[in-house]
Amino acid sequence: MLEVRGFRAAAVKSGIRGKDRLDLGLIVSERPAAAAGVFTTNTVKAAPVLLGMERLRSGRAQAILVNSGIANACTGEEGMRGARLCGAMAADALGIAEELVQLSSTGVIGMQLDVECFRLGIPRLAAALAPDGLEAVGRAIMTTDTAPKSAVRTFELDGVEVRIAGLAKGAGMIMPNMATMLCFILTDAAVDPALLRRMLRRAVETSFNRITIDGDTSTNDTVLLLANGSSGAPPLVEGSPVQLLFEEQLHALCLDLARQVVRDGEGASKLVTIRVDGAVDGAQARQAARTIANSNLVKTAFFGEDANWGRIIAALGRSGATFDQNAVSIAFDDVVMVKGGVGQGAEVEARATAVLKQPEFTVTVDLRAGSAAADYLTCDFSIDYVKINADYRT
Repeated sequence: MLEVRGFRAAAVKSGIRGKDRLDLGLIVSERPAAAAGVFTTNTVKAAPVLLGMERLRSGRAQAILVNSGIANACTGEEGMRGARLCGAMAADALGIAEELVQLSSTGVIGMQLDVECFRLGIPRLAAALAPDGLEAVGRAIMTTDTAPKSAVRTFELDGVEVRIAGLAKGAGMIMPNMATMLCFILTDAAVDPALLRRMLRRAVETSFNRITIDGDTSTNDTVLLLANGSSGAPPLVEGSPVQLLFEEQLHALCLDLARQVVRDGEGASKLVTIRVDGAVDGAQARQAARTIANSNLVKTAFFGEDANWGRIIAALGRSGATFDQNAVSIAFDDVVMVKGGVGQGAEVEARATAVLKQPEFTVTVDLRAGSAAADYLTCDFSIDYVKINADYRT
């Protein structure tokens, strides 16, 4: 059940994407909530991202207004005025301060928002708000996604039931350090904004920042986390057992959503974990895993179900990680295909090829240079990916 105490939501067909698609969503907390966000690292940032970063300095938010179809990126002063006006309309409809409204957009870059769609849609959103409205918002933010993405965690803190729920969109332009994705996470726990910010950043670092579909990062990437305290549980204190449990659940939810994003990658048929063991340090482990996960040659081999380990070790060699090529081992699930930098023959390759026919598998690369490790999630690179992105605006 995609509901959290003290939150209501709704989605409508506003006309941004035509007559027959949900394209405008609203999420509202009954009270001002502690709020934290992580945004794109792209130098080019959309108007709602710039506005969201500015407003989140207060550590408070009460509503999220989100649209699909138009990114409101690279739209200059007109785009920023449009974002502010839409936020003001939402604040007026809800009777809350304008600064408590967060805005998110996803869609085509360079197009101005049709403010009239918001003017007509926002009153309908406010009238339709309901505890079970999050699923509709999940559908409204889809672009090339084939399905909505959501996750829920329910657990107890000091004997009080607490819930975390999240919804996300994203299927292309996905790369670590924020991907082309929107993610909204809600909880009825009570959390100080500073602690909320730290926990979100830690959760994002090992979930959404460890995925790649195509190596691109967008102008609109946003993860927002709102905590309104409606559960009645005591406020979290960093380092306490209940805070550690909450953060564990938050990380699990983020990782669940991250996996859903990669599994739904544009044209993807494989979900692949790239695991690098035995690196000199964590930074080198992450860089090696990311380079392999992002290699178009590796990803096309996955699509072709070709156990071409040469592409993997070649990507490893340009990653900047320190290792001896004569010590490296590579395995597809439990099939060790390379030992000491040397392939193990046709019979082993046939077994590895069978692994690649599965919808999910793990590639483990052991550098034998240290004790650090890192995982990245990636997918295959298919013909359909090219078709989808060639026709994206048509």
